[in-house]
Amino acid sequence: MTSAADPGAERTPRTTARGRGAIALGIIVLAVLTLWRVVLPARDGGPHDFTGATMGTTYTVRIDAPLTAGERATLADTIQARLAEVDALMSTWDTASELSRFNRHGSSEPFPVSPLMIEVMRIALDVGRQSGGAFDVTVAPLVDAWGFGPAGEPQNLPDERMLADLRARTGQDLVRIDSAHQALVKIDARTVLDLSAVAKGYGVDRVADALAASGLRSYLVEVGGELRVGGPKLDGTPWRIGVEQPDPGARRVHRTIDLVDAAVATSGDYRNFFERDGRRWAHIIDPRTGRPVPYAGASVTVLHDRAAVADAWATALTVLGPLQGLDVAERANLAVVFITRTDSGFVVSGSTRFGQRFDRAAPDTSQR
Repeated sequence: MTSAADPGAERTPRTTARGRGAIALGIIVLAVLTLWRVVLPARDGGPHDFTGATMGTTYTVRIDAPLTAGERATLADTIQARLAEVDALMSTWDTASELSRFNRHGSSEPFPVSPLMIEVMRIALDVGRQSGGAFDVTVAPLVDAWGFGPAGEPQNLPDERMLADLRARTGQDLVRIDSAHQALVKIDARTVLDLSAVAKGYGVDRVADALAASGLRSYLVEVGGELRVGGPKLDGTPWRIGVEQPDPGARRVHRTIDLVDAAVATSGDYRNFFERDGRRWAHIIDPRTGRPVPYAGASVTVLHDRAAVADAWATALTVLGPLQGLDVAERANLAVVFITRTDSGFVVSGSTRFGQRFDRAAPDTSQR
């Protein structure tokens, strides 16, 4: 028998209080991790696409991030709500919209409007001022008279007398913002507004801002061709955006641009036009003359931080044309590129800020 005092005596292992606590903690952690795996909804790595109709056109939102089914449902609701909000305020087709009610307001008394309407009008009036009147949200009566409104192409084109009458009640100096009362004021009670050349871009911004506020970094938002992207895709590459060639007989990409944290809008005279007496007239009205822009087979693409601003400038620069438009773009420090169809192919001209943003050309067939 070995005595207890004997150093060589056999000892029974003991677990200390600290050891027992560590084991218990390990068991709890293991249980929590197991429960987490069971309870936490699975995330699909994506990308995730959301599509639908809005503002008389369609929208596409792509989110490049892992999402659960619940997160997808919440984002779908958010996207729809933001776009519906803009449409309910700025639609010219909805007689109950804020814009329609303002247009029916046959008075010079201030008409209270939402903060969103004030924001859009500030953008519109600023682009109108910087473009020398080439962008004008009061041009709707002239658009209708030339057959580009809901009634379609007229049997008879407007004569000089009719144009003079219409031009007397158009011009952005006939509407102003009353900041003190958060209202719009008509100088001429007959003046009406059409925000279609800025509202789609503004809808893009509202959705993109909501996605960013929810913590999402990598996204693309497009409404009716106007779009904005967030940070790089999950694989670290930029978003590649196609720019269509200005050819009424074909739909194809002429160039592509790599974008990160930017908005882009393209406008042109080559999709919607009519022919009369051997001449083509584009659907875009020059507010300064009251006449459609003569068809030139040209498009302009504008890059900006905000889609609403890019949207408005794309229309203004289409009115101005490549030569005058590039001069204005340089003064306004805009990233702009014109693509113009000529007998020898497509001519590309860009502003200094646009630089060499085109990533790649389309195949050679686009130059024939």
